[in-house]
Amino acid sequence: MSLNNVESKTAQNSIEDFTKKKSGFTGKLGFVLAASGSAVGLGNLWRFPYLTAEYGGGIFIFCYIILAIFFGLTMLMLEIAIGRKTGKSVIGAFPALNKKFKWFGYVCVIVPLIIVPYYCVIGGWVVKYAWSFLVGSEGLVGAENATVTGEFFTTFISSTWQPLIFFLIFALFTIIIVAFGVQKGIENISKILMPALALIAVFLMIYVICQPGALEGVGYTLIPNFSNFSFKTILGALGQLFYSMSIGMCIMITYGSYMKKSVSIKSSATQIAIFDSIFALIASLIIIPAVFAFSNPAEVFKPDGDGPALMFIQLTNVFNALPGGRVIGVIFFVLVLFAAITSSVSLVESIVAVLCEDGRIKRVVACIIVFGAILVLGTLSSLGNGALANVEIFGKDILSAFDFLANNILMPIVAIITCVFAGWFIEKNIIPKEIGIDKSKGMTTYFNVIVKFVAPICIFLILLSGLFIKI
Repeated sequence: MSLNNVESKTAQNSIEDFTKKKSGFTGKLGFVLAASGSAVGLGNLWRFPYLTAEYGGGIFIFCYIILAIFFGLTMLMLEIAIGRKTGKSVIGAFPALNKKFKWFGYVCVIVPLIIVPYYCVIGGWVVKYAWSFLVGSEGLVGAENATVTGEFFTTFISSTWQPLIFFLIFALFTIIIVAFGVQKGIENISKILMPALALIAVFLMIYVICQPGALEGVGYTLIPNFSNFSFKTILGALGQLFYSMSIGMCIMITYGSYMKKSVSIKSSATQIAIFDSIFALIASLIIIPAVFAFSNPAEVFKPDGDGPALMFIQLTNVFNALPGGRVIGVIFFVLVLFAAITSSVSLVESIVAVLCEDGRIKRVVACIIVFGAILVLGTLSSLGNGALANVEIFGKDILSAFDFLANNILMPIVAIITCVFAGWFIEKNIIPKEIGIDKSKGMTTYFNVIVKFVAPICIFLILLSGLFIKI
């Protein structure tokens, strides 16, 4: 036996010994709910409906589903398999499979470290709006038009202390959940919030669809409009899929490291993809029909619009026109809050897992360190709309600059390198074997072709579109 084979065998035994000792999710349900919670976030609630409306309704959804089956599912299984095979966070996972990629884990962890602070700022906005609808804040509830709700939003985010207070509330709640650990914190909260999320979403969808004029919006959402189909439709669906499934964020590798060996990766990843896609569709069937019934779609779904404007300005205006709009506003923003919490928890856990690797730092201490980083970067993001509004990076405010850096640049680069790593720099069938498809030559070949060739090209297109094309 060669020295390389001995080293490889020793490394494999070391990985297997480590994964046996590491605690994680109690079973498949806990893993699927937590991972689905990560995937179902703000992007499903504002970006997916917006893109669906802009790119021809049903045709965009059709493209999204096809890409989810042939691209998204493969990437999801790949990241989960890397995590479970090694039983380590991103810092340890890559060098465990190839020592030359030790540097890459440090690049990966930068992504959630940049995203989670500004995500918590936006989460704070959601808390503010849920509270404002509950107490009937003047200027929001009962506002006559989008101009008034726009002034309410602008006044709020440009002030100094209010956004910081709500940001702190959201961030603190996120950290507390993570501090309780994988089972007692993340898994338990996911088992509560995800079913609640599903019930609230279905209720809102049924309520909205039953309103006069809403069926036109349902038709627009579900019936393909081929006149709006273009290459940008495919790019939009590809980009949304990439962000929606938490690809390139370290999350699925981290959660995969907590997954039991007895749980099927293929089955779990399929269920995550289905839940994520169904939730995105339901979100579209809440927002688009509501806009058709109580507003002007051409004004709401503007080509140069953005997610925050849709959610915090246009939709609040729509809720004011709905029967029982104040109650619906509370319910909707509670829905958004639940989605935001499960996503922020997964981002924080990806960073905490790195600090806790091999028992270097206790979880509570790691959470305090991460909370400190969130406070610093989140405060900068929040003040970027107010006291630091004159500070620009890449020609954008601080929050938008962080978002651009993480989503448009780092995430695609991380995902491309992950594919290159798995396809070309580790043992050929190690990932297919972990997924459980190695006994099928056809499935293994298909998986390897996607990872080696198709996925890197698709993600490179996402990178180019994020840098040069506004989707």
